[in-house]
Amino acid sequence: MLQLTATDIRSSFINASLRERKALTLPRDLENLPWDNLDYLGWRDPKIPGIGYVIVELEEGLVGILLRQADGKTKTRPQCSWCEDVHLPNDVVFFSIKRAGQAGRNGDTVGTLVCAGFECSANVRKLPPVAYIGFDVEAARQRRLEALGTHVRNFARSVRDGK
Repeated sequence: MLQLTATDIRSSFINASLRERKALTLPRDLENLPWDNLDYLGWRDPKIPGIGYVIVELEEGLVGILLRQADGKTKTRPQCSWCEDVHLPNDVVFFSIKRAGQAGRNGDTVGTLVCAGFECSANVRKLPPVAYIGFDVEAARQRRLEALGTHVRNFARSVRDGK
């Protein structure tokens, strides 16, 4: 991912009001994030519990999305719909997202299960366990990296396009 500035981040949001964009707390140590190892930028707002932010690079430019964590707990351990890691060291939570544009103003939302602290980029970079003799763990990791990018970009498009 390309290194982003505070201006890049605040101007990228497609489903947040001007007030929400101004009030958001930027990620800590923004200049020193491991940009080469991020498939998207995601963080939780330390000042507003239950709020998360995701910035995704699409061909058309940056897409920023404001997410709201749903209340309540799941009865089983869910799987992240973005990294699809079955050996997660972190929690997965349900986020509700207001769609962009008129659809969002009409109250249209979409939901997704995502790693609680947006750890997906780190999760897919871990070598997977050897599934069988001759299993190519590096190729499996590359497939996971590609799948994460595809899932996140498709999600951002669905929020943006209302589909």
